Amino acid sequence: MPRLDPFTIRLLLWFEQHGRELPWRGSRNAYHIWLSEVILQQTRVAQGIDYWHRFINRFPDVQSLAEASEDEVLKMWQGLGYYSRARNLHHAARQIVALGRFPDTYDEIKRLKGVGDYTAAAIASFAFHLPVAAVDGNAYRVLARVFGISTPINTTRGKKEFTQLAQSLLPTERPHDFNQAMMDFGSVVCTPTAPHCTDCPLADRCEALHNNKVEVLPVKEKRLKVKERRMVYVYLRCQGKTVLRRRGAGDIWQGLYEPLTFIPEGDNVRLRFLRGGVKHVLTHRIIMADFYLAEADDFPSLPDDYFWVEETDLDRYAVPRLVEKLIATVSS
Repeated sequence: MPRLDPFTIRLLLWFEQHGRELPWRGSRNAYHIWLSEVILQQTRVAQGIDYWHRFINRFPDVQSLAEASEDEVLKMWQGLGYYSRARNLHHAARQIVALGRFPDTYDEIKRLKGVGDYTAAAIASFAFHLPVAAVDGNAYRVLARVFGISTPINTTRGKKEFTQLAQSLLPTERPHDFNQAMMDFGSVVCTPTAPHCTDCPLADRCEALHNNKVEVLPVKEKRLKVKERRMVYVYLRCQGKTVLRRRGAGDIWQGLYEPLTFIPEGDNVRLRFLRGGVKHVLTHRIIMADFYLAEADDFPSLPDDYFWVEETDLDRYAVPRLVEKLIATVSS
């Protein structure tokens, strides 16, 4: 057995005592592991666990997920955001069913829709114990601080450097434990802000701590400027019904439903302003929305892409968080 680096030994010892209890931990079920990784890509663990259970209860296996409609999958996903994850999950489930089995090599797993280097490595190591280092945000942070690496983590050079380092530290007999330990250590001890350096078992060899760089590592290049976008949402009510349309491709919230995005005209339409400047933050943009309630006695003429639904049936449609806020405002 190859000799382990002191970093690896200490990390594994810490994990044996402090590793988190998660419902998919210890499982070799590739579907359960894959689902957890997709959910946790942009989601806190506490929230992710609830959604993981929800999906497992509704879709206990890949087959049932593949057979579901996209609308149903998006509705189940509602509230998690980054809806491309749900669409990719659904598409990949159909890839797996078509293949006839869950792919069991790193390269095969990576061919699944929405699965990148990290997710493929995580599934490969957790489900199949393959010796592949899974480098996520936690791993970048831990490695950058302990080894004093200032190469930007969001560059090709940085990704290669950190992946090679993680791979060199990986114990081939326990890749799953190492990858999980790195994630937990970054989440519990080596946190983005206010890390617990005084309780860290790696403190004596942490370059960032010794050189007062804990707050500046890891380094990330600034690239995209956040843009502001203004929107209007109008909840139109008529005879117990309201209107929705499904958002198309090529913009945010593809496949989700939304109400009117303009002020309706008509002599019988009564308009009331509800809220202004409702802020909703996305990765690369900030949306500022104004909410209105429009009420009519007779059904006004609308564009063909809108359709009427019973207000009592609204919860059957997957909507963005911003539209949830509008509905909550109307209902309050």
